[in-house]
Amino acid sequence: MPILVVAGAVIAALVILIVLFKMVWRVAEPNEALIISGLGARSKPIDGVDSLGFKIVTGKGTAVLPGFQVSRRLRLDSRAANLEVNCVTQQGIPVRVRGVVIYKVGDDFVSIANAARRFLEQQNSMDGAIHELFTGHLRSIIGNLTVEDLILNRERLTSETRGSAADEMSKLGLVVDSLQIQEIDDETGYITNLGRPHAARVAAAARMAEAERNQEATQREQEAERNNASVVRDTEIKKAEYDGQVQQAAQQARQEVILRETRNAELEAERTEKRLESEVRKPADARAYEQIKLAEAEREERIAYAQAAATEVQLKAQREAEATRLIGEAQADAIRRKGMAEAETIRARAEALAENQEAVIAQQLAENWPQIVEAGAGVFGNVDNMIVLNGAQGVEEMLAKALTLGGTGLGLARTLLNNTNGHKPPTELVEPKLEN
Repeated sequence: MPILVVAGAVIAALVILIVLFKMVWRVAEPNEALIISGLGARSKPIDGVDSLGFKIVTGKGTAVLPGFQVSRRLRLDSRAANLEVNCVTQQGIPVRVRGVVIYKVGDDFVSIANAARRFLEQQNSMDGAIHELFTGHLRSIIGNLTVEDLILNRERLTSETRGSAADEMSKLGLVVDSLQIQEIDDETGYITNLGRPHAARVAAAARMAEAERNQEATQREQEAERNNASVVRDTEIKKAEYDGQVQQAAQQARQEVILRETRNAELEAERTEKRLESEVRKPADARAYEQIKLAEAEREERIAYAQAAATEVQLKAQREAEATRLIGEAQADAIRRKGMAEAETIRARAEALAENQEAVIAQQLAENWPQIVEAGAGVFGNVDNMIVLNGAQGVEEMLAKALTLGGTGLGLARTLLNNTNGHKPPTELVEPKLEN
């Protein structure tokens, strides 16, 4: 029994010691620092700076007396704070800069001590402090830069910002691992317009390059087509040459066949000619000679008959010509005599007209009186219906007017005759008066 009691007591003591050890012993993780304050919690001075009444433990463990000392953990891992700053450049152009700051508590005891004094119980407020700190520095630095500097030289912006914020960060016990400017925007469109000339040049260069590539491709295609056409042409030429050689050989063969056939035909013709010479030509020549002689005798007979007929026709034509001449002379003499008689009549009439003009006109009027009356009455020929108002007296008046037209024609005839004969008209012309 006493042994079991002793063993139990030892085990209980060990358990109590383990529990007490775990309650007292604190171990710092690799990404944190233990800040111990309380009775006897002092660190050795580092670089002439004391710990101001608390102990810093990193990467190892230490005993913390419960009730007498307090242990707190300060994280040493990296943190990220987003930045969004509205500011104005040196050109007076408002811009919005967005970036991120990656920072952490410094690894040295001085930085840990500074960070512990400021953020130990407010570690979540580090991001806000960093944001405000870098916002102020960014506004100050961007105010001295142009938009072109912000776009083309961001490294200068980040380095100047880190350099200007280094003292404040050191006082806070913080170090910057990285500062990145992610985006720069402007409400006025200055950055967009700034990039347009370059974009236009790039687009123009792209179009030119594309056009050159298209031109080069077209040239390559045309060259390939020319090569293909050349190959096709050479093939066609060779094929034509081969076809020509084949046709020439065939033509030569046909010519040889034709020559042989011609030779055979000539031999056959010679044989046939000799046969005809003996069987046909000689008898035919004899018969032809006989026919020629007979034809010559017949021709001589036809010539003699034709000469006799021609002589007879010539004599007949001479007799007819003599008769025609005699008839013509008789007709010409009759016409001449008739003309002389008519001329004599005209001369006698002219002499009578010169001596007694009124008698000649009266004679002519009497000879042509029926035609004159007919012409005067012709004015009524186209009248379909005629109404006479004065009865028989009206009819007589119309007939008198018609005959008066004939008398007027008579006076005109007398005037023409006087002018024709070269005599002046008499002072008074007696016109026939018609009683109504």
